[in-house]
Amino acid sequence: MATDMSSVVKIRIAIIAAMEREVRPLVRSWKVRMIEHGGRSYRLFENGETAVICGGIGAQAARRATEAIIAEVQPECVVSAGFAGALDDTLKVGRVLGPRTVINAADGARTEIPTGEGVLVTSSAMAGKDQKIRLAKAYGAHAVDMEAAAVAQGAQARGVGFAAVKVISDAADFDLPAMDRFVASDGSFQSGRFAFYLALRPWLWAATMALARNSSKASDALCDALTRHTIQSDLASKKNEAESFAAALNPSNVPPQSVSGYTYAAVEVHTKQTHQR
Repeated sequence: MATDMSSVVKIRIAIIAAMEREVRPLVRSWKVRMIEHGGRSYRLFENGETAVICGGIGAQAARRATEAIIAEVQPECVVSAGFAGALDDTLKVGRVLGPRTVINAADGARTEIPTGEGVLVTSSAMAGKDQKIRLAKAYGAHAVDMEAAAVAQGAQARGVGFAAVKVISDAADFDLPAMDRFVASDGSFQSGRFAFYLALRPWLWAATMALARNSSKASDALCDALTRHTIQSDLASKKNEAESFAAALNPSNVPPQSVSGYTYAAVEVHTKQTHQR
């Protein structure tokens, strides 16, 4: 029987996060199905013209998830969304930002996004207080994550648009517990092992509880921003993906917030057309 093409949903935006807890408020009522790519299985969340995949922590996991979702839904653009650490001490937990520049600390590669503000640097390790200071000085960056540069490079390799939406989950002076050792090779976080580690180190309990509270606040703020986007983008004109994406995250009745001369919550898609100019 022939497929009714009128019933096929065209995915415009593919959102790539590291962990489901980052985007759970957004996807809790979305359709979910399993997909496989490169010998790995993923949960794919879908709602209208938007899809979400959670690929795991770190560059390799993010790159694999980018390849998987592009192959599966052929989106018009991909968005690296999730938690970031502040490198600027004026950025507080819950602040959503859309960087104009994404830098890969591993090789210095830069991805420029037509609009947006600030610099996001992608690190290969979770950044503690001292590492945050070094990254801020080395790259002039305002925030640090572990996935955006890999998503950007994966999208660019396939001629797909790119944007980033990050939320501050730990302030510049917050020193993360030693968590890197609990990230498995597939990018998953080994929470059971981490809990056992914490049980024997009560001096880490206060910081870990603070991180949990901050993560919950950050997740709510991120998903509020992404919800505005998914609702608006379904209604927006498809003639200019970049403009409709920016408008969706910045509805006219919600003015962008500005800190230290740069604007947060302003996001623009780095489209295929930009590369072709």
